[in-house]
Amino acid sequence: MILWAASTVAAFAVAYLARREYQRVNAELEEARLSPVASKAERAQHPTLRRDPRTGIYTL
Repeated sequence: MILWAASTVAAFAVAYLARREYQRVNAELEEARLSPVASKAERAQHPTLRRDPRTGIYTL
């Protein structure tokens, strides 16, 4: 009976820790999803590739 009670408490503790970690990771992912990938200044530093319609090759 004591072993059963201890295992139940341990299972609830593991579930609590897993839920907390799940929420932490999701909050971090949501923050990363909402942040801009690059600022306009960073994008201006890198040229845009353009596709040549005749050959299909991408060039600067």
